[in-house]
Amino acid sequence: QVQLVESGGGLVEPGGSLRLSCATAGFSLDYLAIGWFRQAPGKERERVSCISSSDGSIHYADSVKGRFTISRGGNTVYLEMNSLKPEDTALYYCAADRAFYGKSCQDYAYRYWGQGTQVIVSS
Repeated sequence: QVQLVESGGGLVEPGGSLRLSCATAGFSLDYLAIGWFRQAPGKERERVSCISSSDGSIHYADSVKGRFTISRGGNTVYLEMNSLKPEDTALYYCAADRAFYGKSCQDYAYRYWGQGTQVIVSS
């Protein structure tokens, strides 16, 4: 079983930055694909970024490309968010799935989920 705990959300002004963390347990990150997702009220859930060590893949949604950066250190995956906009306001989740060699991080079902951390971008 994979456990995921997000942290780092909060209230920030437009143009500001936040760094979200996803602490993992129960399985080495070397064998996991990790995705960051978000869901705003009344909107569908969106995958904003993902990373997998099995094939070195990293992917960003067009809406965050150039502003968000995903990285990993130890058993934690980070999402550095810069130049934040009001439309980035959402509940952000990290999710995981067991990784397979050669499979892109975009192609996983993501079976394990954290509880989420709220991001509010407002002046």
